[in-house]
Amino acid sequence: MPRTRHALASLGAVVALAACSSALVPTPPPRTAPTPPPARPAGPPPAPNPNDPNRIPLQGQAPIATLGVHRIVPAPVSVTADSGAPFTVTRATTIVVPAANADAERVGHMLAALLRPSTGFPITVSAAGGAVPNGSVVLRLDGAADLGAEGYTVQVAADSVRLTASNPAGLFYAVQTLRQLLPAAVESELSGNFRPAAWSVPAGRITDRPRFAWRGAMLDVARHFFTVDEVKQLVDILALYKLNTLHLHLTDDQGWRIQIRRRPRLTQVGGSSEVGGGPGGFYTQADYADIVRYAQDRFVTVVPEIDMPAHIHSAIVAYPELGCGRQIPDTSLNAPIQGLYVGTRVGFSALCYDKKSTYDFVDDVVRELAAMTPGPFLHLGGDEVAVLNHAQYAYFVERVQEIVRRHGKRMVGWDEIGQAKLLPGTIAQMWRMDTTMAAVKQGAKLVMSPAANAYLDMKYTPATETGLRWAAFVELRNAYDWDPVTRFPHVTESDVLGVEGPLWSETVMNITAAEYLIMPRLPALAEVAWTPQSSRDWESFRQRIAGHATRWRYLGINFFPSPQVPWEPSVP
Repeated sequence: MPRTRHALASLGAVVALAACSSALVPTPPPRTAPTPPPARPAGPPPAPNPNDPNRIPLQGQAPIATLGVHRIVPAPVSVTADSGAPFTVTRATTIVVPAANADAERVGHMLAALLRPSTGFPITVSAAGGAVPNGSVVLRLDGAADLGAEGYTVQVAADSVRLTASNPAGLFYAVQTLRQLLPAAVESELSGNFRPAAWSVPAGRITDRPRFAWRGAMLDVARHFFTVDEVKQLVDILALYKLNTLHLHLTDDQGWRIQIRRRPRLTQVGGSSEVGGGPGGFYTQADYADIVRYAQDRFVTVVPEIDMPAHIHSAIVAYPELGCGRQIPDTSLNAPIQGLYVGTRVGFSALCYDKKSTYDFVDDVVRELAAMTPGPFLHLGGDEVAVLNHAQYAYFVERVQEIVRRHGKRMVGWDEIGQAKLLPGTIAQMWRMDTTMAAVKQGAKLVMSPAANAYLDMKYTPATETGLRWAAFVELRNAYDWDPVTRFPHVTESDVLGVEGPLWSETVMNITAAEYLIMPRLPALAEVAWTPQSSRDWESFRQRIAGHATRWRYLGINFFPSPQVPWEPSVP
């Protein structure tokens, strides 16, 4: 998982990227939470005027004629087109949800909130268990067992759309599929602009379930800090593409980003800077709870990472007695507090492996982090430990994973943890093949993040203005065209828990720049993680993702217009 092993981008070359455009701007926007949009008036939006001469067709995004030409990403397991009449969302359309299920009801209200602004229709939500009126979108939780926890079906006929799953997560993913079947203008906040036939979905049936359970992205908020609102913007992208895991890299040499009440200097000192000497920042426990709740509502599990025993200078400068590393590399004079590190070299920091105070510190951090994290996983890093020898490193990992287990969580670590004796249930995140077999032989499940395919901080091409290049230039096809099971030798399907795309932030200063590196590679990784290998096809993917650019423009998502994709023209 080296972030800077072979080459470092000059900090002077770091740029922000303009939202809704592939063009670069010379300086990043202010690092503050975005101003919330003005509140919408209460009540349903006004009905569109059919005689309004300003009403326009959805240029480049007309309703699809048949499910056979869908643009769903990730590609579903099975799509069967029907020759019957399409379903059309109208002013009379209602959403019907299962009674007495709060999660399913929430999904129904999220669908209604998506449809109301762009269509101008009131779109009511009601709970019912029996017959439903024609023109309804019906959500049901009586799906077949073989759909699993996240699978679903979508049945479209002229009189209704029926979304069926066995769990609310499946209903949520069915809604994302329906969302992608509608024209991209469904993402617009302007109502009444489009012709009535705009909101139709062709008849047919979709049956779908994910290949892997762990489908995620990682955001490094330690090198450069990202606000709560910026993290939520990333969660929204994950949800659209059926990704269910947000791995937050909360600490590193340059910054400590999570409040630990028993160790206040971690954020008071360690949270006060970032790469280049910027102001840094941190999440209070209330901030973190806000992120977790927002993600949970979208069926995304937050996996927090506290990297150790290396990559931890931000804690050592706050509590010097913990450190047994080397002298910090030369760094700029921009650090706001003496001893903080604002450069990008790695491998110099280390916790003392043989001190009681070290494990007291780890216990304090893990206890509080476990208590505020409802998900089952804590990531304890474990990568690039240049100071400790093999025996010292293994001793540290084995002590730490016992602490994690004692606080009721499963430990995740970068693949180097395979050098230690792992407890059952431990997960190894593979960014290289060096220690793959060491982890697999112990029964560890693998999260696949091979740097040359999945590292989202890698440049697309030599001309990309931001990002790194030590692992590879990762164009869109490089991110798409690989199999998590065959990428490293001696791995079987049952060994792989899932796929994750990490975004390290040495050169990434804000969410606009992050989106430029993430999009469109993250949807490609979503298809790697969701769709059966036998059903994946690069030519199909590049044609389908081409239609998503208009959706991203409506949503204000920045992206790299890869020349490998025949992108559709902008909406006027």
